[in-house]
Amino acid sequence: MAANMYRVGDYVYFENSSSNPLLIRRIEELNKTANGNVEAKVVCFYRRRDISSTLIALADKHARELEEEMENPELNPVDLPEKQKHQLRHRELFLSRQLESLPATHIRGKCCVTLLNETEALKSYLDREDAFFYSLVYDPQQKTLLADKGEIRVGNKYQADITDFLKEGEEDGRDLAKLEERVWDPSSPLTEKQIDQFLVVARSVGTFARALDCSSSVRQPSLHMSAAAASRDITLFHAMDSLDKTRYDMTRAIAALVPQGGPVLCRDEMEEWSASEANLFEEALEKYGKDFTDIQQDFLPWKSLTSIIEYYYMWKTTDRYVQQKRLKAAEAESKLKQVYIPNYNKPNPNQLSVNSVKPGGVGGLVNGSGAAAGAAVGAGGLPGALGVISVPPGQIPGLGRACESCYTTSSYQWYSWGPPNMQCRLCASCWTYWKKYGGLKMPTRLEGERPGPNRNNMSPHSVPMRHGGSPKFAVKTKQAFYLQTTQVTRAARRVCQDIIRPRFLARHPYLPLNTAQIKQECALRLPDEPKKPLPLKPVERKPLESVVRYLEAHPCPPKHDPPRGQTVTTGSLTPIKSTPNILNNGSPTILGKRTYEQHNGIDGMKPKAPQWDIMAKRTAEPGRTTSAPMQQVHELD
Repeated sequence: MAANMYRVGDYVYFENSSSNPLLIRRIEELNKTANGNVEAKVVCFYRRRDISSTLIALADKHARELEEEMENPELNPVDLPEKQKHQLRHRELFLSRQLESLPATHIRGKCCVTLLNETEALKSYLDREDAFFYSLVYDPQQKTLLADKGEIRVGNKYQADITDFLKEGEEDGRDLAKLEERVWDPSSPLTEKQIDQFLVVARSVGTFARALDCSSSVRQPSLHMSAAAASRDITLFHAMDSLDKTRYDMTRAIAALVPQGGPVLCRDEMEEWSASEANLFEEALEKYGKDFTDIQQDFLPWKSLTSIIEYYYMWKTTDRYVQQKRLKAAEAESKLKQVYIPNYNKPNPNQLSVNSVKPGGVGGLVNGSGAAAGAAVGAGGLPGALGVISVPPGQIPGLGRACESCYTTSSYQWYSWGPPNMQCRLCASCWTYWKKYGGLKMPTRLEGERPGPNRNNMSPHSVPMRHGGSPKFAVKTKQAFYLQTTQVTRAARRVCQDIIRPRFLARHPYLPLNTAQIKQECALRLPDEPKKPLPLKPVERKPLESVVRYLEAHPCPPKHDPPRGQTVTTGSLTPIKSTPNILNNGSPTILGKRTYEQHNGIDGMKPKAPQWDIMAKRTAEPGRTTSAPMQQVHELD
């Protein structure tokens, strides 16, 4: 009964997917909806598998710094075996400020989450079931990872250094004027009645000063509001400070309240803030609590941290604070204090029905009862948020592939794990570990561990797959760019052709180019260029009619296939340079490039190159001889 009762402040498991690990949340509120269901407002905790690899590297760096600061070698996790280090990563969580609402019926058990204590051994978390720790705060929106400000400061470096007592007759060598300053003398000649009368005069002067100030008359339009503002502590502090500075001379102190320019106006933070700023502060206080740094960054960046803290303690003395406190108390009375969630005994869809067994009734991980889970395993039932599966004694279902985590081949129940095409499975014990801790028990050769159900985006050969199932590389294409040169650069290409040598660089694209020298030379030559324009090379183009007459007089000769028995001796011929072969996934080749089959001799003998076909055809024509092979080859060029 107590294991199924959940209260505000409990750390619990939530299940949002049958194949993914359980979520870890802290219950903040329990609300009853209009249709009678119960919703839990929870604080989110994230696992290492939920954050990016960059933030994981940052978390590892923070962990190494903690290990170096640990003074006790027994607490240092460096000497732990690799398996325990691997499992310890599954116990680390990251706190977030994110709140969400989840149905209370999705609760699957209780767990324990604590702030990492420097005086506690990390191995102790492995000895306890359902125990987790956190030391960093994760922001899902900003994708940042920061140290938690609630750090427990234990150790010598956090202790104050107490100076020794002065001996009898020993003088204090410190400058007392730098250590403290007296602001009030209780043994003054003034009586209590005289001091009270002076404070009344100071309040009256403050009220009159607010009447003269335009901004104050807008904020406090009535005399009562101005008098109340003038009676605040800031006015009394100024009056008593004036008395001390004038050596408690009443006449000089009253004159100090009203100097030559007019009465002195003293305002505190409560009076300086506008109504809109006060509303922003109350909204931020509702969201962040007394985290004044976050309040300043997200809501009031134009206010100083000192101003926000001072306003907070003044705001607590107002009626507004009292009203909000009453409203919160009334809301807390109307909200649920606890909720009862029965055991979840429905079978999991990932359960492999090898023996066609039906789900049993009781036992297992009943919403976080670890002891009941162990009892169910010993009795032949299935623990976890999946109910209990009864297995006949001595029967080993699911013979075949071993468990992906512990490599066992015998288990009373198996669960499919990973994408269907991989056909991976876990035994009952490793499945419970996977659901609770979000990883596999044993470390693998991969970095960290084998990927779990999120391996759906991997092909059988570990190639990233697109969402459509195609095993093409799911990499981003390179971003296209447009190179726009300046007028000076275009002019330098023509002015400094002797330095740039464009034809030579076009054939040698990887040679470095001294751009600084070209710019310097261009700056020297460019002023003289308009006086002597660059000569243009004249191009004589024949008219179209002459081109047509030439083509009519020299028609293309018809192509004849050479006789089958005739061959051409090409021993002395110089072969035409072949270009590098480019595999184009079976697409038609261009510029005489050979296909993959032609390269490797697939489907018959390797055919002759197109260049030699042309040679054979031309030598087979009547009137041609093979006496000048070099001339024929150059004719092809």
